[in-house]
Amino acid sequence: MNDLILHHYPMSPFSEKVRLILGYKQLAWKSVTIPSVMPKPDVQALTGGYRRTPLLQIGADIYCDTALICDVLEHRQANPTLYPARAKGMARILAQWADSTLFWAAMAYSISPKGAASLFAGAPPEAAKAFANDRGAMSVNMTRLRPADAAAAYRSYLRRLANMLEESPFLLGDAPCVADFSVYHALWFTRSRVPVMAGILDATPGVLDWMDRMAAIGHGRPQDLGSAEAIAIAAAATPVPVDPEPFQDEHGIALGSRVTVTAESFGPEPTEGELIAATRMHYTLRRTDERAGTVHVHFPRIGFVLRKAEA
Repeated sequence: MNDLILHHYPMSPFSEKVRLILGYKQLAWKSVTIPSVMPKPDVQALTGGYRRTPLLQIGADIYCDTALICDVLEHRQANPTLYPARAKGMARILAQWADSTLFWAAMAYSISPKGAASLFAGAPPEAAKAFANDRGAMSVNMTRLRPADAAAAYRSYLRRLANMLEESPFLLGDAPCVADFSVYHALWFTRSRVPVMAGILDATPGVLDWMDRMAAIGHGRPQDLGSAEAIAIAAAATPVPVDPEPFQDEHGIALGSRVTVTAESFGPEPTEGELIAATRMHYTLRRTDERAGTVHVHFPRIGFVLRKAEA
């Protein structure tokens, strides 16, 4: 019941971030391949609504968002660390920038009409349409960059990253940290999934060399697992008890209340449950599903909105 179970799909950039971290820490993990677009009934049986990729399952505990997943993996195996002692704050801030500003510039550039045509080459027309409709529904609360604006921003960001790599092999020193994994996955998508768009990287050979070093880390020791098996594992497990203290109340919502947690922007689907923990770093909801049983669903505070559930 303590196995690390990653729910992901091969093309997912944020999944590549976590896959590489699992490799960096040389952790064994179970690999559950999920759909890239809705419907995702097995995912939502575990989360209650959240459908972004990836998510990490440990027994009946479900961890959403890669920022929180990074903390969970660091707790599971502290060495090698994701958070270097002298640059913890810098690493987290750079990772947050990479997972948001850099990521969306890279995606808008990479999935421009030319990139999208390459990505879905050979697939039936309905596949590209389904993907576009799905991501459109997920981004209703966002302002997306136009491809030309994204290209200009992406080039500038790549030059700045190249500057950071001039005197060290990784962004913040001699070893990769959470910032490296967060920066890498957006660039990986451009280079590996839409190579027709990868010419933008050629102007920064130092970045390409760094990408080669990151790719060499690998994915650790995955073992395939079916999604129905993962749900059965959750149903047979008991969530890890949470310590309700220290309760950090920013909303005037008491523990035990019915609440929803929703992403601030991308992915508007709420998860509803009983608020059983609200620490300075994360929220935990208890919920029950007819297939998954009682689960605890965990979210980071940053990037998510807590509200009292409507009666």
